[in-house]
Amino acid sequence: MPMYDANDIVEQKNRDKRRKRLTKLLIILALVSAAAALYFTQELWMPKLRGLGTQYKTIVNDGRLAEGNFPIEINGGAQYQLSCSNENVIVMSDSYIYFYNEEGGELKRRQHALTNAVMEAANGRALLFESGGTEFSVEDRSGVLYTNKLDKNIMFARLSKEGYTAVVTTSDNYDCEIFVYDRRGKEIYKRKCVERVNDISFEEGSKGCVISYFYAENGALVTSVQEASFTEDKEKWNSPGLDTLGLDVYNFNDGAFVLGMDACGYVDSKGQISSFYRYEGDFAGGASEDGKSAVIINSDDRRRYEMALFKDGSSEPTVLEFDSPLIDVTVEDGLAFVMKKDAVLAYDFTGKLRSTATVNDSYTGFVRSENYVYLKSYNKIDRINYES
Repeated sequence: MPMYDANDIVEQKNRDKRRKRLTKLLIILALVSAAAALYFTQELWMPKLRGLGTQYKTIVNDGRLAEGNFPIEINGGAQYQLSCSNENVIVMSDSYIYFYNEEGGELKRRQHALTNAVMEAANGRALLFESGGTEFSVEDRSGVLYTNKLDKNIMFARLSKEGYTAVVTTSDNYDCEIFVYDRRGKEIYKRKCVERVNDISFEEGSKGCVISYFYAENGALVTSVQEASFTEDKEKWNSPGLDTLGLDVYNFNDGAFVLGMDACGYVDSKGQISSFYRYEGDFAGGASEDGKSAVIINSDDRRRYEMALFKDGSSEPTVLEFDSPLIDVTVEDGLAFVMKKDAVLAYDFTGKLRSTATVNDSYTGFVRSENYVYLKSYNKIDRINYES
């Protein structure tokens, strides 16, 4: 057995103490460094940490109607059209177009002479045209930006965020013709179509668009989509037919979403059908933004009322059931907002309820604008605060 003298024992104890002090010091320095790193990078991680505690919390809005300038009374009954764009509330009645601020204060009004008037709005501008007529105009609250009179009848028209306008008209020798104008009203593109075009959606930057058209195939109507550039004569791709009569088409980076009368589907960036969904009930509305889409379906016979949520073109939909018929739907800021007779509800695309507001059963639709929801009834517009 080895022998140790008193000096060896003392030296060993001192070494142990120094080792413990050094270990404690290293731990303290590591903690201080970590705390400093967290402090100086808090703007990066703090919002995510806050989100962990709130992402599943349902916001309950009180549904209290705004006062002051509200409700906005509309002359001419239920035929008015409502849109919110760039902090403007734009209303078109049978005789006038009105621009309001978000508080309901009137900014501008102008009389129009259109019989079957249709309005499109984007980025503070409004496109007005007469279905079956020959004239259209683009304006904002400062006044009319430009007007145009065509020698063919307008079937429909679309307005982009950049102020470009696409107009689809009748044709003498083709099914229809497409004319595209820049923000100053100068024609930059046109084409003659051998199939009936039923919608157009501008691409980001208004450098091109996707076009949906329908035709008969094996005794049924189908809808195809093609992507076109305004600097090329030939389309980039042309999809196979989706087995439905298309109503609207929505462009996004990875392709297009087709909203149909009895079904909907996605087309990918190469023009191939990536998904297809057939409704089990009557189509009641639909919307899409940045590839996220929502469709509401009512079946009174089965007392079944559903909203199908599609987060992209490669996933199965999330289907939510409700206790009463669904009235209106929109998709904005990554959420699906849906109205039933007594509430406006917001869901994320996993099907989780994000926010609610109770409303009465007199409303026929709604338009969302950031922290507000504008409620449409027969001859007036109400507003509620809506946090989502």
